[in-house]
Amino acid sequence: MKTFLYLFLLGLPVNYGGVVLAEPIAAPSATSKSTNPVAKAPVSSESSDSNETRKLLNELNQQKLNYPSALQNIPPSKTQATIQPTAQNVTSISQLSDVRSTDWAFTALQSLVERYGCIAGYPDRSFRGQRSISRYEFAAGVNACLDKINEIISSGLADKVSQEDLAALKKLQEEFAAELATLRGRVDALDAKTAKLESQQFSTTTKLYGQAIFGLQGRFGNTADLNPRDGVKDTRDPAATLTYGYNLQLTLLTQLSDRGYLITGLQSGNLNTGAGFSNAPYFLNDTFTRLGYESDTGNRLSLSDLSYRYRVSDNLALIVGPQGVNPITVFRGPNRYESAGQGAISAFAQRNPILGLGNTQAGLGIDWQISDRASLQAVYSAGNGFDSAANPTGSGGLFNGPSTIGVQLAMIPIDRLDTTLYYLNSYSTNALLGTSVGDNIIGSLGSRLSTNAFGANLSWRASRNLILGTWGGYTTTNVLGAGLSGSVETTNWMVYLNMPNLLSEGDLAGIYVGQPPKITSSTISLNGVPALNLPSAISGTGGIFGAQPASTTHVELFYRFRMSNNISVTPGVLFLFNPVNTSSSDMITVGTLRTTFSF
Repeated sequence: MKTFLYLFLLGLPVNYGGVVLAEPIAAPSATSKSTNPVAKAPVSSESSDSNETRKLLNELNQQKLNYPSALQNIPPSKTQATIQPTAQNVTSISQLSDVRSTDWAFTALQSLVERYGCIAGYPDRSFRGQRSISRYEFAAGVNACLDKINEIISSGLADKVSQEDLAALKKLQEEFAAELATLRGRVDALDAKTAKLESQQFSTTTKLYGQAIFGLQGRFGNTADLNPRDGVKDTRDPAATLTYGYNLQLTLLTQLSDRGYLITGLQSGNLNTGAGFSNAPYFLNDTFTRLGYESDTGNRLSLSDLSYRYRVSDNLALIVGPQGVNPITVFRGPNRYESAGQGAISAFAQRNPILGLGNTQAGLGIDWQISDRASLQAVYSAGNGFDSAANPTGSGGLFNGPSTIGVQLAMIPIDRLDTTLYYLNSYSTNALLGTSVGDNIIGSLGSRLSTNAFGANLSWRASRNLILGTWGGYTTTNVLGAGLSGSVETTNWMVYLNMPNLLSEGDLAGIYVGQPPKITSSTISLNGVPALNLPSAISGTGGIFGAQPASTTHVELFYRFRMSNNISVTPGVLFLFNPVNTSSSDMITVGTLRTTFSF
């Protein structure tokens, strides 16, 4: 769970997996042979006295390095660079500045390698013994062979190691005693530096991450019984055409300390599937058909995130900023495929809509890891932190305008089951819930609203290739203002099936079925007279109390093809039965083709 706390700081998705660094060279079989005079026979045919072997091994271990794996890329020291080769004859290998493939020491070590498999130098399982190496590289090889022989003897197989091999190894260590001592000190120094870097690692360098989403989408034409709800299909959907748009998201990650990150998000887009349909303000706008990757900034870059995330301790992190701080960014989501570019195609299928309550942006959040199986997130978020509280045309700043307060408990009660429970309270000044999906509350007068919302999520990882999930949400809203009274209630739910790696590694198939936010009760009065109730306003019955007459059912199918590490293509289709909660309306069908480039 601490991994999720660290990813909360980064604002980045979780990656599961590993990298194979090198493949070890297997020890040769007992039938392998060597022509070297130091080792004349295979290991399996030799016999030696165990006590004598251990005594000799103890002598060898006195010069043994503790960190042989860190020696692969150590450059020669400055003192070694002053040694110059000469044309004079030498009587000992210690007089040479390097070791060549024709030297006795080299062939002795090569024999040990062939017999014990004590060096895994190259990924292609080759030692490349014909090449010249430096004395430092050679010393590292000697130490590796000593490690291997020590392991064999410690496992009770001392009779498998010949006296000739131990004698050769001892002589090699004597010849390279100076190099082994030098390497020991340099490795110790590297180990100390590595420990320091691991505890204090950070870089003030800003790193760029991003994704570019390109969408081709369209709705099939249909008639709609919308206004009034009289059984006559008299409203035509003019959106039976294809549209094309993009959404570019850039994230600049700056590590200011070993515990804190500054995240700057930029966004640009030109896609709004609800634009241009003002003749059907409820049925054809994008609250029911909004796609998850929509963004319309007029092709201009806009600031989508400016937040600082700081790890106070191993169990507590903070996030604060004037942009991009809200329940969506602070709360942990159990759906591991919640993504505009990689997950479901619609906005409704991304997450429980009540998490977007108020559409707020500026504030403060915390993430507390209570235990390995439980965490708590809390957030206070205002409409727009860039507006001053006294600005009558803005959002009222942090404390004098729209705001949302939320808390979430995330738990793993049993392995492979993720659960979340959350509560939000929202204050709105524009008579809208702000979920951007499904029913709003009332669409006029700019009334103030106070909303309490409750939600829960479940996600069960049945297997590596099958994830079942569901969520539900409920809101109750009190209408505030001169002469206004009453409340409005809404519900929404979703069940989904994700199938990662279905046809190929990195692919994702998804099936989502749910009900977008629907008004189940509306009792608004103006000066004691029922009015402004959305269900009756749509049907033209004078704004009387009531609920929506039917329930919209959302069915979504998609398949994400992973073309490469950075490119995916996702065809999908979305069906809306009983659009705008009207039983006599024709089904809406939306087809999409989303292409995502990640970098």
